[in-house]
Amino acid sequence: MRILAMTSVAAFLLVWLPPGATAQDRTSAGPVIHSAGAVFQVPNPDFPTPASADYRVAFEMADASGSPDRLNVVLNSVARYLNMHGQAGVPSERLGAAVVVHGPAGWELVDHAAYRERHGVDNPNAKLITELAAAGVEIILCGQTAASRGIPRERLLGEVQVALSAMTAFVVLQERGYKVNPW
Repeated sequence: MRILAMTSVAAFLLVWLPPGATAQDRTSAGPVIHSAGAVFQVPNPDFPTPASADYRVAFEMADASGSPDRLNVVLNSVARYLNMHGQAGVPSERLGAAVVVHGPAGWELVDHAAYRERHGVDNPNAKLITELAAAGVEIILCGQTAASRGIPRERLLGEVQVALSAMTAFVVLQERGYKVNPW
């Protein structure tokens, strides 16, 4: 049964993808974030995305990347969120995102020098954090995480804000109309 399912998937891909094409070939980044966040086009969805609605979401980033030289998947998801709605015609003034960071992920907000001291490589998240912040995304570090993990405030990337706690940040963002990302 499993072999039949895999054969069916392979046959589908051979028929519908041009030679050498991959899923990445069918995705594109932008119009909001260009360095990450590639998404698929979804022509004529049955469930509408009203361009007149506000789309403000607070994302939680608690886990560090699986490898110090790789981008954190949550940051890529934030870029995808902005890009998919931008591609769907939602005006930028109706888009909003914030990333509340705590736990082991806190170290992914430090500058290249501090990251290199800890991991031996430049911070792969720095460029995307800068681009997200330029697009209006708030990057918020839990102050409790910073204190308990010894993350020096002076070594944080310039775009990072420190909150009293992640819990406090989520409450404040919800008061501002942000919805908490459900996963």
